[in-house]
Amino acid sequence: MRRELPEEVPARAPEPEPEQQAEGQLTGRQRLVKGVWPPRFTRAQLIVAVLLFGLGFGLAVQVASNSETDSALRGARQEDLVRILDELDSRTQRLEDEKQGLEKQRQELQSSSDQAAEARKQTAEKEKQLGILAGTVAAQGPGITMTIEDTKGTVKADMLLDAIQELRAAGAEAIQVNGVRVVANTYFTDSGNGVGVDGNKINAPYRFKVIGKPQDLEPALNIPGGVVQTLEKEQATVTVQQSDKIVVDALRQAKRPDYARSSSQ
Repeated sequence: MRRELPEEVPARAPEPEPEQQAEGQLTGRQRLVKGVWPPRFTRAQLIVAVLLFGLGFGLAVQVASNSETDSALRGARQEDLVRILDELDSRTQRLEDEKQGLEKQRQELQSSSDQAAEARKQTAEKEKQLGILAGTVAAQGPGITMTIEDTKGTVKADMLLDAIQELRAAGAEAIQVNGVRVVANTYFTDSGNGVGVDGNKINAPYRFKVIGKPQDLEPALNIPGGVVQTLEKEQATVTVQQSDKIVVDALRQAKRPDYARSSSQ
């Protein structure tokens, strides 16, 4: 009696899960998008991303600032660039002259046979110089007169202060504005239709009397983007005149300090 072997049932692969079936039907682009979105960040990656953003923003601001400066100089006329270089050379020369003057004083003190007399002479001269800077004595010398006409009432205290700072940087040694002596602690405030200088109200036209080297003072006011251009943008009219003799005769009262005393006493 013959026995037949049962038929072999072919092996069948396990059926894929529903998610695997759906994923198998996705295109390559869809699988790529699914792999990167939604993004999964760790805490460390977020911190690094914030730091990189801050660094990039800072670099962008620095580049923009440098570009503006370069553009301003690149757009300046040749004579303006020459004027700026001359002003820098003049400032360097003034510092060198001051250095040489101090060295000369030291040599005179060291070589003088009567050092006490020489010291008194230099002290008296230094007292006059300090009196000019403090505004307690009158002064005269070469310089400029700058007049600012402000018919629109657009000139503000900070603009006049900018003019003072520019003049000082250019070597101004004595300044008065509308009869008010400008010293180290002078301050400007807006006061109604005018400007207050150390509490004294002044009105337009604003007249600056400045003692210093005229060839340095006037170019400093006329540099591109400087005092004159800023005031003219505000519809003010500025005139600058050089003179061999400027008299600054507005005086300040010398104040005795309440607490400070000379350490030599």
